Amino acid sequence: MSVTTPQTQVRQTASRSISGLLSTRPVWLVGVLATLAGAVVTEAFGLVARGAGVPMEAAGPAAKEAAEIPVGGFFGGVVFWSVAGIVLAVGLARWAGRPARTFTVTTVVLTVLSLAGPAVAPHTATSTQIVLAASHVVAAAVIVPLLARRLAHVRR
Repeated sequence: MSVTTPQTQVRQTASRSISGLLSTRPVWLVGVLATLAGAVVTEAFGLVARGAGVPMEAAGPAAKEAAEIPVGGFFGGVVFWSVAGIVLAVGLARWAGRPARTFTVTTVVLTVLSLAGPAVAPHTATSTQIVLAASHVVAAAVIVPLLARRLAHVRR
């Protein structure tokens, strides 16, 4: 016999209703909603880092100097790159035998590979490189589970 508190029951019910909502919506729509959630959380993470004094200036591979990362830059970056993730999820939902597993493995590998960009960013403070790398993980931690949960409900 398990003992549950009213708060635990509310959380479990909310979790079930979110899972039910995810399982009945089109993959692309879940992807868009997950992207928006991930972009908001990642932008908030960037704003907290900015408020803590991390310099938000980074340079691309060929840049001569670092440029400021504007407010909204994290949000825009997440949305831009998530389009590829949504396309991947839709394709896997249609053609993969195990779409949730394939999506999760693929996106985890891509997230790990994405950490190389901030690590080698020239003219970029180490603290900024750490925040940029962490922001990749934050975005993936929000978006990947939501889409993977939806893909787990794909019926053939």
